[in-house]
Amino acid sequence: MAKPPLDHHAPTVSKPLLSTSFTLADLNRVRHEVEAVSRRCGLDHDEIENWVIAVNELMINVIRHGGGAGCLRLLLDGHLVCEVTDQGRGFNTARYVSRTERPPLSETGGMGLWVVARMADYLLVDSGPAGTAIRIAARTRGTLG
Repeated sequence: MAKPPLDHHAPTVSKPLLSTSFTLADLNRVRHEVEAVSRRCGLDHDEIENWVIAVNELMINVIRHGGGAGCLRLLLDGHLVCEVTDQGRGFNTARYVSRTERPPLSETGGMGLWVVARMADYLLVDSGPAGTAIRIAARTRGTLG
């Protein structure tokens, strides 16, 4: 997996393809919007399916662990990129992000980022007491643009 720096925020378009806030009540709407943008960017059916699952996992994590509300942006930067942010308490990223083997199921979750990492071209996480920012790129046959 290629891992650009988290501050790699220079999309090839001047504005996000999608920028929205979300809560639990917005999940269905945002998933449909992500799917529509993905289709316009040229992802095929299987790529869109995996991409929407990965983005949904990020949103669910925000709702469950990041304070219940977050922001999502889709950008085109050679890849279709999703940035999700929250204002939660943050978490120890090493415990979840660097796993190579499937984590055990628990009452509090623990598999979301592992699943996302397998469905995305890269996964970057920056987390601290002021919140978490996660950036992933769609896994596609090639770059988009």
